[in-house]
Amino acid sequence: MPVNDFDLEVHPKRIAAGGILLIEITAPPNIYQVEWAVEGPVRFTHREVTIALLVEEVAVTGPVEFTGEPLKATLDTSSLVPGAWTVGVTLTPLLPVPAAPPASAAARARAAAAAASLSAQTEPFEILPRPLAAGDDLAVTMRRAEVVPTADQALWAIIRRSTNALSFERYSRFMDRVLCGDDAAGEAGLSDRHRNLLRYKSLPFPDVEAYRLLKVATEVFMMIHCGADLADLDPNFDLNAESRRFNRTLQAGEISRYWLDYLRGERLQDGPDELIETLPYLAIIRMKLRDVPVVTAREVPGEDEAAAVCYGIMAEKLSRPCFLELIWSYWHEEGMLVQTLNAIAWRFQNRRNPATPNDPLAALEIDPLRPLNNFLWGYIQDTQHRLTVRRRAYEYDHQYGLPLAGTPIPAVRGADSRSRFVDAFHNLLYLCSIFYKEDDDTTVIADGFPVLNGLREVHLLLTQGAHNQYGDLPWTARQEMLMQQWLISRPEMREFLPGRVMVAYPEPWMDRVEAMKTLQCWTDTSVMHFHTLGAFGEQLLLGIRFGAWTKITEPDHAANWARYWRAEVQGYIHSYRAATGVDLTAWLDATVPAAHLRRRVARHRAAR
Repeated sequence: MPVNDFDLEVHPKRIAAGGILLIEITAPPNIYQVEWAVEGPVRFTHREVTIALLVEEVAVTGPVEFTGEPLKATLDTSSLVPGAWTVGVTLTPLLPVPAAPPASAAARARAAAAAASLSAQTEPFEILPRPLAAGDDLAVTMRRAEVVPTADQALWAIIRRSTNALSFERYSRFMDRVLCGDDAAGEAGLSDRHRNLLRYKSLPFPDVEAYRLLKVATEVFMMIHCGADLADLDPNFDLNAESRRFNRTLQAGEISRYWLDYLRGERLQDGPDELIETLPYLAIIRMKLRDVPVVTAREVPGEDEAAAVCYGIMAEKLSRPCFLELIWSYWHEEGMLVQTLNAIAWRFQNRRNPATPNDPLAALEIDPLRPLNNFLWGYIQDTQHRLTVRRRAYEYDHQYGLPLAGTPIPAVRGADSRSRFVDAFHNLLYLCSIFYKEDDDTTVIADGFPVLNGLREVHLLLTQGAHNQYGDLPWTARQEMLMQQWLISRPEMREFLPGRVMVAYPEPWMDRVEAMKTLQCWTDTSVMHFHTLGAFGEQLLLGIRFGAWTKITEPDHAANWARYWRAEVQGYIHSYRAATGVDLTAWLDATVPAAHLRRRVARHRAAR
């Protein structure tokens, strides 16, 4: 507190807002101009607060005559917010200074003091909240209960970033750079191993160089962008988007810190001090296979990669898991992506579609496809090396219990089917819709236990199907469907299959598929809904598959999962209703989607 030039006191020291304070000023006799200041959480002048002198017909700022007796004033605290405040006063003397300076030093000091401004400040006083009174309006604000952070939120952020990196937009940019011959741009960021793939992989057919490059470059793209290096995580995240999903403001590096807390260290077999950072779920699986060694593939100069691993767990599978789900391929196949390019390939070979008596493509001229000759020729010649519809259908049944709605193959009779997956997954989505209603209601605290039980059930079913072709077939199916999307998105396809120009499809291949569906009378549901089901379904199932849900008992983890993926859950529910006519928030529907799709197609064809 500064040294006061005069006495300045305020009474009482604690008062409720709206009360009146008494201020006493004792200053040397003189006539002064007075300046007031009230300071606390904010600063006020005498013009912004009510200060009144207990002297009749005298302005609050003076001139005020001090006779040596205390001068009293009042302060109305109605405009002051609760907190600590002080009152400051500055007095400027108005008496004239003597023309000749006094002879003595004491006299000169008194004259200087009389001419100088004086200031003083009270000790802090406290303004208390005004107690409620009859007739007062009380503002009440209800907020969401505090969200408890969990370390596995970092896993979902990484899954989301990894799956978005495999989007068609990024794939198309990558392919344009590679196929346009700009080696510096096309191979930017490629390792020697990836360049070797581009250089040495070949197909046993003539005149397929363009298709060969397309196929190998697609594989390289997936190798670069699939999954995440757990030990060397890129710390760059969209903090604004992730903060909305985390329900709190994130700081730079916070997700990386959560990620390090979430990882588990797995010890290598060939060294006591070597550790592999891996996911808790994969660490559980590793513990079940303690007798199986963890081996590393070391690059050999002049060769692609050392492959002399007779028996063991590849360390890369633990440290760099690939975030792919076959459900992405399932929904895009139901959206007629594969069938569209197959129909074009049949027309390219001058063959009629045997499934339809009157092939609508027979009347279309294929000359616009001439610039794509090498691509389509290679695609057709490579048919024997691509996955068949039957193989994909058996794996859809094995992993999810999902049959295809079309009729190009006989009914699937798998040896091991996840027949309860649809029931469990739809039950989880239904529980999430209930959780969101409770979470938005600020009068209750949403219960995460039902969601946790639903997550645990779906996790068990997903992991039961994670063997045999689990890693390879989803990879191959994604590679082939990305290539199909790229071929269909070419401008030449737009000339061959003209679509609705004014419809703003998010990806250029979609309007060609829509045009083919209209010609073939396949379905009237937009391919955008099937694309949404595939993209969002993949992200949801990856968050379930790679979470250690069998060991989690706290509902906060499940509640955070539901909050983080809310946009994807609700987007999936909406697109499922648009595609099948079933509202998953109204009741629990355990019917496979293929049955609903067949009924909708039958109604569509009957109406034409």
